[in-house]
Amino acid sequence: MNKKKVVLICLGILVIATLAVFLIFSTEPTAKSEGATKKTAMLVSVEKVEKGTFTPEFITTGTVQAVEDIRLSAQVSGEVIQRMPEFVPGGLVKKGEVLLKINPADYRNRLALRKSELSQTQTDLKIEMGRQNIAEQDLALIGGDTLSEKQKSLVLRQPQLAAIKAQVASAKAAVNQAQLNLQRTTIRAPFDAQVISQNVTLGSQVAVGDNLGRLVGIEEYWVQINLPVRNLKWLQFPEDSQEFGAPVKIKNNSSWDANEYRTGYLYRQVGALDRQTRLARILIKVPNPLGNTTEENKPKLIIDDFVEASIEAKPIENVVQLNRDYLRSNNTVWVMENKKLAIREVKIKLIDAHFAYITEGLKDEDKVVTTNISTVTNGVPLRIEDDAPTTPSTETE
Repeated sequence: MNKKKVVLICLGILVIATLAVFLIFSTEPTAKSEGATKKTAMLVSVEKVEKGTFTPEFITTGTVQAVEDIRLSAQVSGEVIQRMPEFVPGGLVKKGEVLLKINPADYRNRLALRKSELSQTQTDLKIEMGRQNIAEQDLALIGGDTLSEKQKSLVLRQPQLAAIKAQVASAKAAVNQAQLNLQRTTIRAPFDAQVISQNVTLGSQVAVGDNLGRLVGIEEYWVQINLPVRNLKWLQFPEDSQEFGAPVKIKNNSSWDANEYRTGYLYRQVGALDRQTRLARILIKVPNPLGNTTEENKPKLIIDDFVEASIEAKPIENVVQLNRDYLRSNNTVWVMENKKLAIREVKIKLIDAHFAYITEGLKDEDKVVTTNISTVTNGVPLRIEDDAPTTPSTETE
C-alpha cells in the first residue's frame, strides 16, 4: 500500500468521526432541568433582655501601700545596750512596746547636773528676795517721793530680781531637756506595727538621726488603683473619715485561691492624675490587712504586692444590662425581630468590666442575638433551636 492511499484512508476516518459526533449532539433530546433552591434561616442563639436597676462593677489592678510607714530614727547618741526580740524583720510590735535601749548613764548624769544648777538658781532667787525686802525697808526710811521711777527700780533691785528669775527659768528648761533626752534613750513603737527592716543590734553605736529600722502600721493598709476620670462620678466615697465608702473586693490572682478575697472600702481620690497614664488615682482602705484579729482565716496583704480590685459602683436605674461581648461595632446590637435580623443602634450610659448599660435602642423582652453570624444584613431570616426548620421553597428554571 502506497503512501497516498494511507493518507486518503485517514482523512476518510476523520470525516466519518466528525459526522458521527455532530449527529449525536444534534439528535440529543432537550431536557428541562428542574431544581429546587433551599432557603434555610440561620440558626442562632438569643438572650432576652429587660430594663431594671443594676449595680455596675469596675475591675482594675493596684498596689498595696502602708498607711503609716516610718523610718525609726535615733534622737540621742550612744551605744545600744538592749534590743527586744520582736525588733527583727517581720516582727509584730504593740504601741508603746520597747524596741531598743541606748546607754542612759551619760544622760542620767546630765540630768543630775541640771537639777543641781536649778537648785542653785532657786537658792539665789531666795537670797535675792531677801535683799528685796531690805531694799524696800531702806527706801521707806529715806523716803522715795523725790526719786524717779527708774531710780526706785534700781533701789529696789528689780533688774537683779529679773535676772535671777531668768536664770531659774533657764535652769528649769535645761532640766526638762535633760529628762527628755533620758527618756529618748528608750525607743518605743509609736503604733501597732510590723518591722520591715532592722539596721542596728546590741552594741551598735548610733548618732542622732541614724536610721534604726522601718515600721509600718498594721491597723489598715491602702491599695492605690487607677481609673478613667469618666468613671469617677459612679464611685461612692465617704463624706468623712468615720464613714465607709463603697465596698471593694481585693483579690490576688497569682497567690490566693480563687474564692479568697479581702474586703476594702473606697477612701479618697488623690487630687492629681497619674502623669504617665493620665488616669485618676484612687485610695482603697483595707482594715486589719494581716488578719490578726477577727479575720484570722483571711489571706494577708503584703506591702508593694500587686492585686486586683473589684469596685461596686452606684446603681443605675431604668437601663438594659447587656453582656459587652454582644455589643457590635459602631454601638449596634443584633436583635431577632419577627424571626429576622434587625440591627439596632443603641445609646450606652456606661460600660463596666462585664456589661454595657443601655438607655435607648433596646426594650423589655427584646431577643439579642448572641451568635456571631457571617451575613449581617437587616431582614436576614433567623431561627433558634426550638423553632422548626423553614420549609424549603422551590424555583423552576
